[in-house]
Amino acid sequence: MREYQNKTELINTIKEHYQKYITEFDSIPEEFKDKRIIEVEQTPSENLSYQLGWINLLLQWEKNEQQGKTVQTPTEEYKWNNLGGLYQSFYQEYGKYSLVKQKELLTQLVEELCQWVESLSDTELFEPEQRNWATTKAKWPIWKWIHTNTIAPFTNFRTKIRKWKKAIS
Repeated sequence: MREYQNKTELINTIKEHYQKYITEFDSIPEEFKDKRIIEVEQTPSENLSYQLGWINLLLQWEKNEQQGKTVQTPTEEYKWNNLGGLYQSFYQEYGKYSLVKQKELLTQLVEELCQWVESLSDTELFEPEQRNWATTKAKWPIWKWIHTNTIAPFTNFRTKIRKWKKAIS
């Protein structure tokens, strides 16, 4: 996994990978948002919904902890051994929106995420055990949670969307 020298580098990388990812959806007609193909496990809408779900979770974990609440990751309803159920909940929650609306929502969330990262100190961002929600057996610092739920899927899912577009053309 890539490491970052500072929060500016992390924010710039999030924005760069997000921009490349989100533009892949520009050429997908709305009527194909739920089109499933064998070669790619997610529809375009599911792909966006996944991202909306995870970024919302990251921000909600932080918000809840700052309010003094005990955070259950990934959620109180879903445990780490039921991520499939969690993903289905993302698809249900966000899949009702058009691709245009999902893209708007995701752009807003990425902006909110970058503002949050900007507000964190280097210690909070790069040292482990700075948040209860981020303190697991793996002892990941917050930046790894962010990378794993934004930059990595923006990169990997971009390839999947390209494969999806190629298959339907």
